[in-house]
Amino acid sequence: MSSIHFPFSAVVGQDDLRLALLLNAVSPAVGGVLVRGEKGTAKSTAVRALSALLPQVEVVPGCRFSCAPAAPDPSCPDGPHQHGPGALRPARMVELPVGASEDRLVGALDIERALAEGVKAFEPGLLADAHRGILYVDEVNLLHDHLVDVLLDAAAMGASYVEREGVSVRHAARFLLVGTMNPEEGELRPQLLDRFGLTVEVAASREPAQRVEVVRRRLAYEDDPAGFATRWAGDEHEVRARVVAARALLPKVSLGDTALLQIAATCAGFEVDGMRADIVMARTATALAAWAGRTEVRKEDVRQAALLALPHRRRRNPFDAPGLDEDLLDRILDEFPDEEPEPDPDPDPEPGPEGPGGNGPDDGGSGDGGPDGGPGGTPPQESGPDAPAGDAEAPQTPQGSEQRPSGQENGGGGLEQAAVRAAEPFRTKMLSVPGLGEGASGRRSRARAAHGRTTGAQRPRGHLTKLHLAATVQAAAPHQKARGRSGRGLVVRKDDLRQATREGREGNLVLFVVDASGSMAARQRMSAVKGAVLSLLLDAYQRRDKVGLITFRGAGARLALPPTSSVDAAAARLEQLPTGGRTPLAAGLLTAHETLRIERLRDPSRRPLLIVVTDGRATSAGALGGDPRELSRRSARMLAAEGVASVVVDCESGPVRLGLAGVLAADLGGPAVSLDGLRADSLAGLVKNVRTAVTSQSSHTNRRAA
Repeated sequence: MSSIHFPFSAVVGQDDLRLALLLNAVSPAVGGVLVRGEKGTAKSTAVRALSALLPQVEVVPGCRFSCAPAAPDPSCPDGPHQHGPGALRPARMVELPVGASEDRLVGALDIERALAEGVKAFEPGLLADAHRGILYVDEVNLLHDHLVDVLLDAAAMGASYVEREGVSVRHAARFLLVGTMNPEEGELRPQLLDRFGLTVEVAASREPAQRVEVVRRRLAYEDDPAGFATRWAGDEHEVRARVVAARALLPKVSLGDTALLQIAATCAGFEVDGMRADIVMARTATALAAWAGRTEVRKEDVRQAALLALPHRRRRNPFDAPGLDEDLLDRILDEFPDEEPEPDPDPDPEPGPEGPGGNGPDDGGSGDGGPDGGPGGTPPQESGPDAPAGDAEAPQTPQGSEQRPSGQENGGGGLEQAAVRAAEPFRTKMLSVPGLGEGASGRRSRARAAHGRTTGAQRPRGHLTKLHLAATVQAAAPHQKARGRSGRGLVVRKDDLRQATREGREGNLVLFVVDASGSMAARQRMSAVKGAVLSLLLDAYQRRDKVGLITFRGAGARLALPPTSSVDAAAARLEQLPTGGRTPLAAGLLTAHETLRIERLRDPSRRPLLIVVTDGRATSAGALGGDPRELSRRSARMLAAEGVASVVVDCESGPVRLGLAGVLAADLGGPAVSLDGLRADSLAGLVKNVRTAVTSQSSHTNRRAA
C-alpha cells in the first residue's frame, strides 16, 4: 500500500462529511466528528486525507508532547522549556487501534528504565502524540467503553491526566477527534454520542454516473499514486490555503443575539438534553461563517450547524435512528429572521466540484474495502440516514401485509397473521451468567479481564501483557545480593516477572428462540411477548452483549438475525415478525444448537444465554420426521447436556393449560415463567436463578445415572 494518501479534494461527493471535517480543521473547539455509515463509503479515506490539509505546527525541539515555543505547557513533563526557535513539522494523524490498551492510550511508567536504571520516567501515549493534530479512531463503537470515556474526557478538557503506579502526570492533549463506525456492528451509548461535536451519516451513491467516477479515480490512484496526487496538488493547495484563511478569520466572526436566539430556540424546540448542543452549534455556526469568508453568522449557518450537531443528540431510545425533522427546523428558524440580509457575495460554504476540495473518489486511499462515495463534477448525493444494508436473512413480509393462505413460505397449518407492534418495554434487573468467564469486555457477568480491578498477581502464562510492578519487585528483591547488584538499577530476571490478574465484566451472547406459529398469533399475547423481548434487548444494548434471533413456525426454523452486536437490527427483526402455521419446536431448538456451535468456534470465550419464548406445543416435525414432542425433548436435553444456560417463557393461556412449557424447561435444565409474569422485573429476576436450576438438573441427572 502506498504511503501517499488519496487527496482530500479528490474524494467523490460526501459533501457533509468533507464539510464537517473541514469545520473541525478550522475550529478544533467544535469537538470532533463521528462518521456513521455502511462499509466502503470513504470514511477512512477522507479522514486520512484531511491530515495533509492541516497547516504545519511549530514545536519545541525535542519535546515529546509537541509544546508550542511561543506558549509552552507549564506542566509539560519534558519542561520547563527555554525560549528559543521552534521547529516546523507536519500535523500528525494518530490512529487508535480497537485493541489498544489504556497504557498505550494515556501513557504509563517506563518499566524498562525503572527496572534497569532505577528512575521513575513517564512513557507518553497516543494522546500525547496526537496533541495539535488528529486522533482517528476507526470502528469507535467497538472500542472498550472505558477507553472511550478516557478519550472523550481528554478531548473535552484538552488535557490528559495519568495517576497510576506511582506516576502523576498532566499534559496538554488538544486534538481533532474523528471516529468512524458502521451501525450494523453496534451503536455507541447515547451518553458517548453526545460527546462528539458533529455527526455525519454517509452512504454509497446510487447514481451509476457517480459510481463510475468513484471507480475511475480509485483505479487511477492505484495505478500511479504519485502522479494522481500531483494532478490534484493545485486543488489541495487551495483547500489548505482556505483552511488557513478561515482560521485567521475565526476570532473576528461575530455571533449576534439573533443567531444565539436561533440556536437556543432550535435546541429547545428539539428537546435536546443539556447545554452541550447549544455550545457546539454556536462554535459550528461560527466556523461555517469563517469558512465562507464572512464575519457574521447568518441563519443558513445556524441551520447547517443544526443538521450536523443535533441528529445524534435526538435519540431518546437506544433503538431510535438519528435524524432531524427539517420542516420543524425551518419553522423554528423562521421565527427569528436575520436582521439585515448581507448583500456580500457568499462563497460556497462547501468545496466546489473542481475547486478547492472538489469532488473526488470515495475509497481511494488507504483503508476501506471499496470506494462507494459520491462523484465529482455531479450534483451531491442526497443526505440522510444510512442506507439499509442488504441482508439475505431480513424478513420479507411487510407489517401491513394481509393474511394469506398457508403453504407459501408458511409451511402449512393456518393463515399467516400480519406483524403486530411490540408492547411498551420495561426495565429489567441485572441478568448474569453464573461463574467467572473470560469473554469480551462488557457490563454483564463477572469475568477475568484485561481491564478492571486488580485482584492479585501470578506468573505469566505466555506473553506478559500487564506487569504487576509491586509483585515483580517483591519477587526480585531477595536475590539482589546473590546477583551481584552494584548500581541503582534492580537486577530482574524473567522468572521474577509477575502478571497482574484483574476482574471486570464481560458481555454475553443472548440468543432468543421465538415461537411464531399460529398458536402464538393472538395479537394481545404476541404484543406482550415482543415487549418482553424488546425489554431484554434494551438491557443487552446497555450491557454490550451480542444478540441473535431465531424464529420457528410452519415447516421449520430460520435464523432471523445471526449473532451480532447490533441490537438495533434485532429490534427491527422482532418488530417485523409475522406469525402463523404449525409449531416445529424441535427445529427451533436444533437451529439454536447449531448457531451456538458455530459461535463457539468464532468466539469461544463468550458465554451464551438461551431464552425460548413458546407455549411448549410441538405440532410439527418438519423435515426431520418422527414424533414432534419426542424430537423437541431430545433437542432440549442435548442443549442441557452442553451446559447452555436457558430460560423458558411460557406463553400458554386459557382456562385449560397443558404445562408443556414447564416440561420443556425441565428438559433444558432451566426455569419457566408464565406470560403474565413477564412484566416489571420478573423475567430478568428469573435468569439469575439459571445457575441454581442448571445445578439442580445436573445433580438430578447424576443421581439417575448412579
